[in-house]
Amino acid sequence: MTPVQTSLAPTLAGHGPSAERLLAYATGTLSPPEAVVVATHLALRPQADGLVRGLMSVGGEVLESLAPTAMAADALDVALARVEADSGEAAAPPPLNDMPELPGPLRRYPLGRWRWMGPGVRVRDVGAPRDGACRVILLKIDPGRSTPLHTHGGVELTCVLSGAYATETARFDVGDLEEADGEVLHQPRVVSHEPCLCVAALDGQLLLPGVLGRLMQPFIRL
Repeated sequence: MTPVQTSLAPTLAGHGPSAERLLAYATGTLSPPEAVVVATHLALRPQADGLVRGLMSVGGEVLESLAPTAMAADALDVALARVEADSGEAAAPPPLNDMPELPGPLRRYPLGRWRWMGPGVRVRDVGAPRDGACRVILLKIDPGRSTPLHTHGGVELTCVLSGAYATETARFDVGDLEEADGEVLHQPRVVSHEPCLCVAALDGQLLLPGVLGRLMQPFIRL
């Protein structure tokens, strides 16, 4: 069986999903909100198609080696959501939102109104399939502004659609994808001259550390 890389960094320029998450996407087992963000990343990084096909091949080998098991009761719904997130631009239904600049995987979903999250920070719900508390949002941050310092109640996948932001350890430009969870404490700051627009799959709420964070927590709701 072909060995699976634990990171895509040696294969593709910039930041991308882990091989494990991309394999889950390729085999249709990634949660629908995360699949929407990964599909958006791939739309902005078409050079990753070959890697996705390779992982699909690996996933097929893995499936062939497993004993048959009963399908989950919601398997069809999950598969249809995955197809909806991954379908090509030609097969997409008419756009449902007012942001024609969005990549194809996001144009088919209705959008909520922009909401204030902090100085220079706004958030907008994306009407994509949910998975429990995990949902898809758009985040727009003005130049020079930051999100509050935070960690996460669950997974957070963020793909940059325009502009750029930096954390304490890395810079993320258009098409880059950042993976974060409860072990990551960061404060993304916009470093581009234009606002930074991102799409994110967010499981639970952002968690703000310290006394000030606990005071701010009721006002920072996504």
